[in-house]
Amino acid sequence: MKFVSYNVQYGIGMDGRFDPERIADIIREADVIALQEITRGSPDNGGIDLAGRFAELLPDHFSVFAAPCDVFLGGDITDGRRMERRFQFGNMILSRWPILSTRHFLLPRSRSFDKLNLQRGAVEALIDAPSGPIRAYSVHLDHVSPDERIAQILYLKERVLNFAAEGGALTAPAASGFPQLPLPEDFVVMGDFNMVPGSDEYTAAVGRPDRYYGRSLRANQFVDALDHVGALSADSYSWAEPPGEGTVRMHLDYGFINAGLVPRLRSASVDNAVLGSDHFPVWLEIE
Repeated sequence: MKFVSYNVQYGIGMDGRFDPERIADIIREADVIALQEITRGSPDNGGIDLAGRFAELLPDHFSVFAAPCDVFLGGDITDGRRMERRFQFGNMILSRWPILSTRHFLLPRSRSFDKLNLQRGAVEALIDAPSGPIRAYSVHLDHVSPDERIAQILYLKERVLNFAAEGGALTAPAASGFPQLPLPEDFVVMGDFNMVPGSDEYTAAVGRPDRYYGRSLRANQFVDALDHVGALSADSYSWAEPPGEGTVRMHLDYGFINAGLVPRLRSASVDNAVLGSDHFPVWLEIE
């Protein structure tokens, strides 16, 4: 099973070109795709329905889109009908196999006064994979405040780790004629976390390392797939400033899995060769 996470920057590449087709070609071989910065009605890309466009470009995949930020931009009357323009900003999951259920999470946030602070979110997909049901999450955290990111990570971990206790999208389904949904322990949490390895936010996600044993596999902590396979280093990065604006590079994007899934992890990597966004896709392969 191939997973990929990609912050697509509204569909705009490192070269400034808006090209959803290029992005689709980069990710189409993945079985499960987590996308961030998916928009509808954004003036930055001509107002295109980017969620709809990717669904069209990847017709072999099922899809779900969640827009935690949804803002009214104006409206008028056309042919006697009220029309409105809205800016929607959120996350998307596409899966080669059926998405049995989804949940949309609004992550904690606080009002800002000098930097734009969009409502951030995560979308959960319960996927009917051939090897058994698995959960996938597409996540995008705050880009300015470490304190806000820590709060968002702790909230997200509560939802992800307590999935079975909460019952997923619905419980006691037989009472209303719905099928019983599986409650799998295994999950892959992917996205743009806007944090660097070793930061306080990163530690909140994966736990602190012991001075002798390092980080042990534990049920209450995420496992960084890139770090586990040795693909995380001082030179690794998943975001870079566009050419001509500087040479800053940072590692901001991750694929986290549960400890029980570690024996099935075969590879994890960042593809720094593609130019579809200012971020670079993070790939995971699970047996």
